[in-house]
Amino acid sequence: MQVKDIMVQPYKINKSDTISHALDLMEKKNTKRLLVVNGDQVMGVLTMRSLTEQLGTRKKLSKPASSLHVATAVSDNFVKVLPDTDVRDALTLMKKKGGVIIVTDNGNALGWVTPQEFMKINHFTGFVGEVMEKNPIVVSPSDRVSHARRLILDKNVGRLPVVENGKLVGIIAEDDIAFAMRSFRDLVADNQQDSRIRNLLVGDIMTRSVISVHTNTPLAEAVQIMIEHDVGGVPVLNLEEELVGFLARRNIINTIEE
Repeated sequence: MQVKDIMVQPYKINKSDTISHALDLMEKKNTKRLLVVNGDQVMGVLTMRSLTEQLGTRKKLSKPASSLHVATAVSDNFVKVLPDTDVRDALTLMKKKGGVIIVTDNGNALGWVTPQEFMKINHFTGFVGEVMEKNPIVVSPSDRVSHARRLILDKNVGRLPVVENGKLVGIIAEDDIAFAMRSFRDLVADNQQDSRIRNLLVGDIMTRSVISVHTNTPLAEAVQIMIEHDVGGVPVLNLEEELVGFLARRNIINTIEE
Protein backbone atom coordinates (compact mmCIF):
# COMPACT_ATOMS: atom_id res chain seq x y z
CA MET A 1 0.00 0.00 0.00
CA GLN A 2 1.24 3.49 -0.88
CA VAL A 3 0.61 6.83 0.81
CA LYS A 4 -1.55 8.01 -2.10
CA ASP A 5 -3.98 5.22 -1.14
CA ILE A 6 -4.60 6.59 2.37
CA MET A 7 -3.91 10.33 2.12
CA VAL A 8 -6.68 12.86 2.76
CA GLN A 9 -7.16 16.45 1.65
CA PRO A 10 -5.99 19.01 4.21
CA TYR A 11 -7.72 22.28 4.88
CA LYS A 12 -5.43 25.08 3.71
CA ILE A 13 -4.74 28.58 4.93
CA ASN A 14 -2.46 31.29 3.59
CA LYS A 15 0.51 32.37 5.67
CA SER A 16 -0.73 35.99 5.54
CA ASP A 17 -4.11 35.14 7.10
CA THR A 18 -4.68 35.99 10.76
CA ILE A 19 -4.50 33.54 13.64
CA SER A 20 -8.04 34.53 14.55
CA HIS A 21 -9.24 33.44 11.10
CA ALA A 22 -7.25 30.20 11.45
CA LEU A 23 -8.95 29.37 14.75
CA ASP A 24 -12.36 30.10 13.26
CA LEU A 25 -11.58 27.78 10.35
CA MET A 26 -10.32 25.04 12.66
CA GLU A 27 -13.47 25.28 14.75
CA LYS A 28 -15.73 25.29 11.69
CA LYS A 29 -14.00 22.32 10.04
CA ASN A 30 -13.41 20.50 13.34
CA THR A 31 -9.71 20.05 12.69
CA LYS A 32 -6.61 20.48 14.85
CA ARG A 33 -4.22 21.39 12.02
CA LEU A 34 -4.11 23.36 8.78
CA LEU A 35 -1.74 23.26 5.83
CA VAL A 36 -0.06 26.66 5.47
CA VAL A 37 0.59 27.76 1.89
CA ASN A 38 1.85 30.76 -0.01
CA GLY A 39 0.26 30.42 -3.40
CA ASP A 40 1.08 26.86 -4.46
CA GLN A 41 4.09 26.61 -2.16
CA VAL A 42 3.84 24.62 1.07
CA MET A 43 5.12 26.70 3.98
CA GLY A 44 4.39 24.34 6.88
CA VAL A 45 1.66 23.22 9.23
CA LEU A 46 -0.39 25.24 11.69
CA THR A 47 -1.23 23.13 14.75
CA MET A 48 -3.03 23.68 18.02
CA ARG A 49 0.36 23.14 19.68
CA SER A 50 1.99 26.00 17.78
CA LEU A 51 -1.04 28.25 18.40
CA THR A 52 -1.00 27.40 22.12
CA GLU A 53 2.64 28.43 22.23
CA GLN A 54 2.22 31.59 20.18
CA LEU A 55 -0.93 32.92 21.84
CA GLY A 56 0.54 32.49 25.31
CA THR A 57 3.79 34.29 24.55
CA ARG A 58 4.12 37.15 27.02
CA LYS A 59 5.84 39.59 24.64
CA LYS A 60 2.87 39.40 22.25
CA LEU A 61 0.18 39.24 24.91
CA SER A 62 -1.25 42.69 24.24
CA LYS A 63 -1.94 41.98 20.56
CA PRO A 64 -5.33 40.52 19.59
CA ALA A 65 -5.35 37.30 17.57
CA SER A 66 -6.81 39.29 14.68
CA SER A 67 -3.53 41.19 14.35
CA LEU A 68 -1.22 38.16 14.54
CA HIS A 69 -0.50 36.34 11.30
CA VAL A 70 -0.35 32.63 10.61
CA ALA A 71 3.27 32.98 9.48
CA THR A 72 4.30 33.66 13.10
CA ALA A 73 3.05 30.25 14.27
CA VAL A 74 3.94 27.92 11.40
CA SER A 75 5.45 24.59 12.43
CA ASP A 76 7.95 22.66 10.31
CA ASN A 77 6.95 19.42 12.00
CA PHE A 78 6.22 17.51 8.78
CA VAL A 79 7.90 15.30 6.20
CA LYS A 80 7.38 15.49 2.43
CA VAL A 81 7.10 12.23 0.50
CA LEU A 82 6.14 11.17 -3.03
CA PRO A 83 2.74 9.58 -3.74
CA ASP A 84 4.21 6.11 -4.33
CA THR A 85 6.06 6.01 -0.98
CA ASP A 86 5.33 2.77 0.86
CA VAL A 87 3.00 3.24 3.85
CA ARG A 88 5.46 1.41 6.11
CA ASP A 89 8.26 3.81 5.19
CA ALA A 90 5.96 6.76 5.82
CA LEU A 91 5.07 5.33 9.23
CA THR A 92 8.75 5.07 10.13
CA LEU A 93 9.25 8.71 9.10
CA MET A 94 6.26 9.81 11.17
CA LYS A 95 7.53 8.01 14.24
CA LYS A 96 10.99 9.52 13.80
CA LYS A 97 9.93 13.08 12.99
CA GLY A 98 6.43 13.32 14.44
CA GLY A 99 3.89 15.61 12.85
CA VAL A 100 2.31 14.74 9.52
CA ILE A 101 3.32 13.30 6.16
CA ILE A 102 2.71 15.73 3.27
CA VAL A 103 2.35 14.00 -0.10
CA THR A 104 3.78 16.15 -2.90
CA ASP A 105 4.41 15.85 -6.61
CA ASN A 106 6.51 18.44 -8.46
CA GLY A 107 6.24 20.67 -5.41
CA ASN A 108 2.44 20.58 -5.29
CA ALA A 109 0.69 19.23 -2.20
CA LEU A 110 -1.63 16.39 -3.20
CA GLY A 111 -2.74 15.49 0.32
CA TRP A 112 -1.41 14.48 3.70
CA VAL A 113 -1.34 11.57 6.09
CA THR A 114 -1.94 12.12 9.80
CA PRO A 115 -1.75 9.55 12.63
CA GLN A 116 -5.50 9.06 12.21
CA GLU A 117 -5.08 7.59 8.72
CA PHE A 118 -2.65 4.97 10.04
CA MET A 119 -5.06 4.17 12.86
CA LYS A 120 -7.91 3.63 10.41
CA ILE A 121 -6.12 1.09 8.19
CA ASN A 122 -4.64 -1.14 10.87
CA HIS A 123 -6.08 -3.99 12.92
CA PHE A 124 -5.25 -4.07 16.60
CA THR A 125 -5.02 -6.83 19.15
CA GLY A 126 -4.44 -6.78 22.88
CA PHE A 127 -5.67 -4.37 25.53
CA VAL A 128 -5.20 -0.73 26.40
CA GLY A 129 -3.28 -1.51 29.59
CA GLU A 130 -0.51 -3.14 27.54
CA VAL A 131 0.40 -0.05 25.50
CA MET A 132 -0.78 2.96 27.55
CA GLU A 133 1.53 5.47 29.19
CA LYS A 134 1.63 4.77 32.90
CA ASN A 135 1.78 7.50 35.54
CA PRO A 136 0.42 10.24 33.24
CA ILE A 137 1.07 13.91 33.87
CA VAL A 138 -2.01 15.43 35.52
CA VAL A 139 -3.22 18.80 36.71
CA SER A 140 -5.94 19.86 39.14
CA PRO A 141 -8.85 22.26 38.55
CA SER A 142 -7.17 24.80 40.84
CA ASP A 143 -3.91 24.86 38.84
CA ARG A 144 -3.32 27.88 36.66
CA VAL A 145 -3.87 27.52 32.93
CA SER A 146 -0.40 28.98 32.41
CA HIS A 147 1.00 25.98 34.31
CA ALA A 148 -0.97 23.51 32.18
CA ARG A 149 0.19 25.29 29.02
CA ARG A 150 3.81 25.05 30.12
CA LEU A 151 3.45 21.32 30.83
CA ILE A 152 1.87 20.70 27.42
CA LEU A 153 4.72 22.49 25.65
CA ASP A 154 7.58 21.14 27.79
CA LYS A 155 6.36 17.53 27.88
CA ASN A 156 5.18 17.53 24.26
CA VAL A 157 1.67 16.26 25.02
CA GLY A 158 -1.64 17.37 23.57
CA ARG A 159 -3.89 17.09 26.60
CA LEU A 160 -3.75 16.61 30.37
CA PRO A 161 -6.18 14.72 32.61
CA VAL A 162 -7.60 16.88 35.39
CA VAL A 163 -7.78 15.12 38.76
CA GLU A 164 -9.41 16.23 42.01
CA ASN A 165 -9.40 14.18 45.21
CA GLY A 166 -8.08 11.21 43.26
CA LYS A 167 -10.92 11.30 40.71
CA LEU A 168 -10.83 12.21 37.05
CA VAL A 169 -13.00 15.32 36.70
CA GLY A 170 -11.99 16.74 33.32
CA ILE A 171 -9.40 17.14 30.62
CA ILE A 172 -7.61 20.21 29.30
CA ALA A 173 -6.31 20.17 25.75
CA GLU A 174 -4.28 22.46 23.52
CA ASP A 175 -7.38 23.76 21.79
CA ASP A 176 -9.01 24.67 25.12
CA ILE A 177 -5.98 26.82 25.90
CA ALA A 178 -5.64 28.30 22.40
CA PHE A 179 -9.29 29.41 22.28
CA ALA A 180 -9.09 30.77 25.84
CA MET A 181 -5.97 32.77 24.98
CA ARG A 182 -7.67 34.15 21.86
CA SER A 183 -10.70 35.23 23.90
CA PHE A 184 -8.51 36.98 26.46
CA ARG A 185 -6.60 38.87 23.79
CA ASP A 186 -9.79 39.98 22.09
CA LEU A 187 -11.92 40.81 25.14
CA VAL A 188 -9.61 41.93 27.98
CA ALA A 189 -7.93 45.33 28.04
CA ASP A 190 -4.18 45.31 27.44
CA ASN A 191 -3.28 46.53 30.92
CA GLN A 192 -5.34 43.76 32.54
CA GLN A 193 -4.35 40.79 30.40
CA ASP A 194 -1.24 39.73 32.27
CA SER A 195 -2.88 39.56 35.72
CA ARG A 196 -6.14 38.09 34.40
CA ILE A 197 -4.40 35.31 32.50
CA ARG A 198 -2.23 34.50 35.53
CA ASN A 199 -5.44 33.99 37.52
CA LEU A 200 -7.19 31.85 34.90
CA LEU A 201 -7.63 28.35 36.33
CA VAL A 202 -7.77 24.94 34.65
CA GLY A 203 -11.27 24.43 36.06
CA ASP A 204 -12.45 27.53 34.19
CA ILE A 205 -11.78 26.13 30.71
CA MET A 206 -11.39 22.34 31.01
CA THR A 207 -13.76 19.91 29.31
CA ARG A 208 -15.81 18.16 31.98
CA SER A 209 -17.40 15.36 29.93
CA VAL A 210 -14.33 13.15 29.58
CA ILE A 211 -14.12 10.26 27.13
CA SER A 212 -12.16 7.52 28.88
CA VAL A 213 -11.35 3.83 28.54
CA HIS A 214 -10.25 1.08 30.92
CA THR A 215 -7.12 -1.00 31.15
CA ASN A 216 -9.08 -4.05 29.98
CA THR A 217 -10.68 -2.25 27.03
CA PRO A 218 -9.61 -3.96 23.78
CA LEU A 219 -7.12 -1.74 21.98
CA ALA A 220 -9.15 -1.99 18.76
CA GLU A 221 -12.19 -0.59 20.60
CA ALA A 222 -10.19 2.26 22.15
CA VAL A 223 -8.74 3.22 18.76
CA GLN A 224 -12.23 3.29 17.27
CA ILE A 225 -13.41 5.55 20.10
CA MET A 226 -10.53 7.96 19.44
CA ILE A 227 -11.30 8.01 15.70
CA GLU A 228 -15.03 8.54 16.17
CA HIS A 229 -14.56 11.37 18.66
CA ASP A 230 -11.46 12.76 16.90
CA VAL A 231 -9.37 12.98 20.06
CA GLY A 232 -5.64 12.53 20.27
CA GLY A 233 -5.70 10.62 23.52
CA VAL A 234 -7.92 9.24 26.27
CA PRO A 235 -7.42 8.76 30.03
CA VAL A 236 -7.26 5.14 31.17
CA LEU A 237 -9.04 3.98 34.33
CA ASN A 238 -8.80 0.75 36.31
CA LEU A 239 -11.81 -1.25 37.51
CA GLU A 240 -12.06 1.01 40.56
CA GLU A 241 -12.41 4.03 38.22
CA GLU A 242 -9.01 5.39 39.25
CA LEU A 243 -6.77 7.10 36.69
CA VAL A 244 -3.84 4.78 36.00
CA GLY A 245 -2.68 5.73 32.50
CA PHE A 246 -3.17 7.61 29.27
CA LEU A 247 -3.52 6.27 25.74
CA ALA A 248 -2.15 8.71 23.16
CA ARG A 249 -1.83 8.52 19.39
CA ARG A 250 1.93 8.13 19.77
CA ASN A 251 1.41 4.91 21.75
CA ILE A 252 -0.73 3.59 18.92
CA ILE A 253 1.77 4.63 16.22
CA ASN A 254 4.50 2.80 18.16
CA THR A 255 2.27 -0.26 18.42
CA ILE A 256 1.57 -0.24 14.68
CA GLU A 257 5.26 -0.15 13.81
CA GLU A 258 6.09 -2.90 16.28
